[in-house]
Amino acid sequence: MKRLEGVGLGWRRQLAHFIDTWEGLGFVEVLAEQLDERGALPEPLVQLKERGVPVVVHGVSLGLGGAEPPSSARLSRLARLAERLGAVCVSEHLAFVRAGGLESGHLLPVARHEESLEVLADNIRRAEAALPVPLALENVASLFEWPGPAFSEAGLLTGVLERTGAGVLLDVANLYANALNLGTDARAVLAAVPRERLCYVHVAGGVRHGGLYHDTHAHALPEGPLALLEELTARVGPVPALLERDDRFPPVEELAGELEAMRAAMARGAARREAA
Repeated sequence: MKRLEGVGLGWRRQLAHFIDTWEGLGFVEVLAEQLDERGALPEPLVQLKERGVPVVVHGVSLGLGGAEPPSSARLSRLARLAERLGAVCVSEHLAFVRAGGLESGHLLPVARHEESLEVLADNIRRAEAALPVPLALENVASLFEWPGPAFSEAGLLTGVLERTGAGVLLDVANLYANALNLGTDARAVLAAVPRERLCYVHVAGGVRHGGLYHDTHAHALPEGPLALLEELTARVGPVPALLERDDRFPPVEELAGELEAMRAAMARGAARREAA
């Protein structure tokens, strides 16, 4: 797979002008569910493609963690979009989103035991076979855990990597949220990701509400995800990292400041790695 580099930003129509004019852009990620697979692509996206800006197609509705195999129609849709956009890879979540014909409307965590891991791995292999580009898998944030987990969050990721050829989209904001809400070990997950399987990183803001931290993609970027990004860079070297903003779009100065904060965190991590 062609490697992504630098700092990227999730492509949203509200951010199209900023993305088109920001000189530091390394790559963009496009939400598959917001595009018409057969209709005309948004002109700003076409222009980015013509400029050679790397594009990732990001899905949220495949349901790789479900008991039922991912639908061929959803896989075909992702494949067509990846081909039309010349995508570097497709990314999806280690989550389930539907069961028995009911849609959850949210990304739900996979139960961490052997049976669900085998189902998850089988679904991932089906998806890999159906897509024209590599598949990267994203860890999710959750406000609860299923009872009696057989292994840790890091163990789930390691099990998936051992059973499939997929890459990793490591979301450090989700690791931060889980550490705060569930007491999980974010740094153990960082240590579980081989650099050669790491495709890129997600960073996003959130907010504390009702005693819990919510990964909203709509609030200011806190120090926690940046600290994990720095830690990851110190461990494996430079990584491509992308900021997700889905609502409450800030002024361009604030947005540029968050992107620069990510760049600074990665520079601190690189300096630590060099000094070690």
